[in-house]
Amino acid sequence: MRKNFGAKPYLYPQPVLIIAAYGEDDTPNAMTAAWGCISSMEQVYIILSAGHKTTKNILAKKAFTVSMADVAHTTEADYVGVISANNVPDKFAKAGFHAINSEFVDAPLIEELPLALECTLESYDEVTGALIGKIVNVSADEKILNETGKIDPEKLQAITLDAANDAYLVLGKKTGNAFKDGLNL
Repeated sequence: MRKNFGAKPYLYPQPVLIIAAYGEDDTPNAMTAAWGCISSMEQVYIILSAGHKTTKNILAKKAFTVSMADVAHTTEADYVGVISANNVPDKFAKAGFHAINSEFVDAPLIEELPLALECTLESYDEVTGALIGKIVNVSADEKILNETGKIDPEKLQAITLDAANDAYLVLGKKTGNAFKDGLNL
């Protein structure tokens, strides 16, 4: 038997993304967004309402980064998601984040978060909040790489939003081999 919940945003996993951009005065800002995904090989699609300070910064600078929140920074990720930079202008620093200039776009990398997409703005729809960014580079801290130099999800320990229970969950346990195990059926 199945239980019906109606229309809800219950998709698993739902990544906890930290969107960062510089303000016009080059002050770093970041916000949490759970409404995002990869939409093509070189595009990220995120829903951000126009009233966010981060959205205004992205529109001004035409660049942003998308970091994956990890277990070690769950509290900080939650903080930048519930506190508005419109009210607390130094929330990036209050979260304990440190900005590193991206080599590829005019946006900050968050030193504490080990994986980030570096993006330029392709389009933004103010009515729907649909923001599309071109992925220019992916940068990863070497501490999350495996012995062959690839990103190791078990080391990354990215978190996902559990919207049904207002909780964060950790990702990373390998359960199979993509594009290979299915060939054994």
